[in-house]
Amino acid sequence: MNDRTFFLAPFPSAGPLPSVTIDGTIARRAGILAVRCRLLAPLKDVVIPARAALADRKDGLWKDTCFEVFLAVRGERRYWELNLSPAGHWNVYRFTSYREGMAAEPAFTALPFTVETQNQPLTLALELDLGKIVPADVALEGAISAVLRHKDGAVTYWALTHSSPQPDFHRRESFIIPL
Repeated sequence: MNDRTFFLAPFPSAGPLPSVTIDGTIARRAGILAVRCRLLAPLKDVVIPARAALADRKDGLWKDTCFEVFLAVRGERRYWELNLSPAGHWNVYRFTSYREGMAAEPAFTALPFTVETQNQPLTLALELDLGKIVPADVALEGAISAVLRHKDGAVTYWALTHSSPQPDFHRRESFIIPL
């Protein structure tokens, strides 16, 4: 499959954010999901967590600047949420249905992703072995989102599409990338 380019849009209540762009690519090749996200913004205005000496599985990463990938089996209610912090921390949760049955996905004991924060843009790249959670022939639907904590205290929510009156990345209508 060819790389699909994506652009994230801020939740409408965020107001104008002309100096921020979040884009990237996503592709599924055999059993590997490859995601690359770029944050083009004045990094002095965004809270970017410092790189951790030891990147661990952590809860609550969405409370600060983080990127998220959602994956669902087409036609089924179950789905996964991957949280990736620029600090290197990560988590993978599985859900039985919309915001139900949340549990840490035990198939992953590490998440292989890289973060480049030295220059513009901030870049995050992930390669995920999907074989740990689904067979290679299973059709998936995906979504990409991000939470940005700004140094002025504001928090903005970014997604491929916003389908509810409140920011909600878990809504299946948002899983618009066929994989």
